[in-house]
Amino acid sequence: MRKRKNPFLVIIALILALINFPSFAKVFYSKEEALKLAFADNAQVEMLSLFPSDEQSQQIEQLAKVKLDSKLISVFVGRKQDSILGYAIIDSHTVRSQTETLLLVLDVQGRLKNVTTLAFNEPPEYQPPERWYTQLLNRTLEQLSFDQDVQGIAGATLSTRAALSSARKVEAIFQILLKPTHN
Repeated sequence: MRKRKNPFLVIIALILALINFPSFAKVFYSKEEALKLAFADNAQVEMLSLFPSDEQSQQIEQLAKVKLDSKLISVFVGRKQDSILGYAIIDSHTVRSQTETLLLVLDVQGRLKNVTTLAFNEPPEYQPPERWYTQLLNRTLEQLSFDQDVQGIAGATLSTRAALSSARKVEAIFQILLKPTHN
C-alpha cells in the first residue's frame, strides 16, 4: 500500500522553495523607453511587420549563422520629418535557460550603432557589462565574430555568444529585407 503525501506539507514545501528561490529577472527599460533611447523623444517611430519568404529566411540564417525564431520580424523605423534616422529591433532570446532582451539599433547604412540590454533574466554575474557591447558597433557582418577581435568574457560566455548572434541576425535582416527597399 502506497503512502499518500499530506497536501498541506506539499504546499508548505512549495512556498518555502519559492521564498528561497533567487529571482534574477531584471527589466531595465520598457519598449517605449527603449525606442526613445534608439531615436530620441522627437522622432516619429513606425513599426514595420516583415514576413520574410522561405528563401529570404534561409538567406538571413545563412548570413547570420543563426536560426530565425519567427516568421514575423518587427522593425522600428525612426524618422525625423521625411528622413530615416535608423532601424531598431528588439530581440529576445534564451541565453542559458532564461531570456535576455536586447535593443539593437542600426543606422541607415545598416551599421550597428547601439546595443542596450532591456531585460536580463539570468543571474547578474552572467550579464556582460554595457561597455562590452561597444566592440560590436560599426562592424560589418563578417567582422561580428569571436575570430575577428570580438572578445568574449569568462563567466559570461553564453551571454556574449547570444548577443553576438543577435547582432549578426539584425545585420543580416537589414541586408536581406531592409537594404533593398529603403536605399
